[in-house]
Amino acid sequence: MRFIQIFIDVLRLVLQIMYYTLQSIYYNCFGIQEKDVTSEIVLITGAGHGIGKELAHQYARLNTKVICLDINKQTNEETVKEIQEFGKTAYAYQCDVTKREDIFLIAEKIKKEIGDVTILVNNAGIMPTRCFLDFTAEEIIKIFNINILAHMWMLKAFLPSMIQKNHGHIVALSSMAGIVGIPYITPYSASKHAVQGLMDALENELRTANEKSLINFTTIYPYMVDTGLCKKPKINNMFKAILSLSSPKYTAAQIIKAQRQNIKRKSIPSFWLSLVAFARILPETVQTCIMDFIDSGVEPE
Repeated sequence: MRFIQIFIDVLRLVLQIMYYTLQSIYYNCFGIQEKDVTSEIVLITGAGHGIGKELAHQYARLNTKVICLDINKQTNEETVKEIQEFGKTAYAYQCDVTKREDIFLIAEKIKKEIGDVTILVNNAGIMPTRCFLDFTAEEIIKIFNINILAHMWMLKAFLPSMIQKNHGHIVALSSMAGIVGIPYITPYSASKHAVQGLMDALENELRTANEKSLINFTTIYPYMVDTGLCKKPKINNMFKAILSLSSPKYTAAQIIKAQRQNIKRKSIPSFWLSLVAFARILPETVQTCIMDFIDSGVEPE
């Protein structure tokens, strides 16, 4: 009987693999329908500029309630004012996401004034570029406070209501530097690796705790985006056409599309994750040769 059960379990696994593989091929060929986000309450960190600002604008145009969170009160309120000028709903809250208690206080205020957040976009991040030994201890701590610990405090504040209602979506911005270590941004790269680990582990934890969990997770891996963080991009002339900096507007559109399609992982441009997955089956010396051939990244400030 034991061998029969093992055979049944293995057969079930094989059938699941075949089904989900065919499903993935179908989706890649014909696309995935984007879910309606009307009436969702979307909170975006770092909404005062760059990708966060574009996310706020584009989510607002989809008739969501947009909550803009940023440490810079002026730019954050400018984002909200622009949204309100085209007749959509947005709210501004000033918050330093490195301060855990401030996040919890703002979360209570948002719940009372607006309602439960249903889509959380952990977007805020910083990326100083210099040789690792030139980073001060304070700079490294600040990078980790903003780029990863803030994600955890935001999740602590807003995930419980999602679990209670069994409805919600977590979006986190990692980076291709969170997949492949890139010179001169070592602390940033490490923090973005941590974002990937956080999202993967938390998704698996919720799925294990509740097989019927309807909380979705999307991790985004941009290459380089023209937000001002990449002050000295290094782009091989041979690959300028495909490795140039993406615009915040395009990047935001791709993030929202991935969220609405319940895609778990997406790189921007989209070919990066597939390219890295293929390269990793090759010998490490070959991977190094490929990286040297591409010869792109950032220069130290």
